Amino acid sequence: LKLTSQNQNFQGRSYETSSDCSDMTSYLSRCQSCRVESGCVMVYERPNFMGNQYFMRRGEYADYMSMMGMRDCIRSCRMIPMHRGQFRMKIYERENFGGQMHELMEDCGNIQDRYRMSDCQSCQVLDGHWLLYEQPQYRGSMVYLRPGEYRSFRDLGVSSNRFMSMRRIMDM
Repeated sequence: LKLTSQNQNFQGRSYETSSDCSDMTSYLSRCQSCRVESGCVMVYERPNFMGNQYFMRRGEYADYMSMMGMRDCIRSCRMIPMHRGQFRMKIYERENFGGQMHELMEDCGNIQDRYRMSDCQSCQVLDGHWLLYEQPQYRGSMVYLRPGEYRSFRDLGVSSNRFMSMRRIMDM
């Protein structure tokens, strides 16, 4: 991942990383363009992988701030390792694994249509890496989840604590 400060189109100071960075403010005060050299990465509007986040595949983002609607700059980033093998996640209607539970092994464009579930407010990621979206059909705010337990999405510092669609992060 190569991030460039100040100007669009890769002008100005730059910062390169090939690992997670929990706070970029000491490297770049502003950032308006970035280049993903390989793989996939999540970028976050706040330090420590908090706040609104955006998924980026390999490519150039000459003016990603306006393209993605970011209100602020990138403050932290997390590399997404490619997962080979099965994908498995248990989603729960309520926080702390309450309410209805369903197990997913593939993408789900709308939990309301598929499972008659009004919300997903907690989950357990058993295998693979996933993106959860606030709205059906993979739209709206998103959150990146790697294997682990997520009792409440509020703990992630995202604007939404309810998600309606889920997608696996597959090998590109």
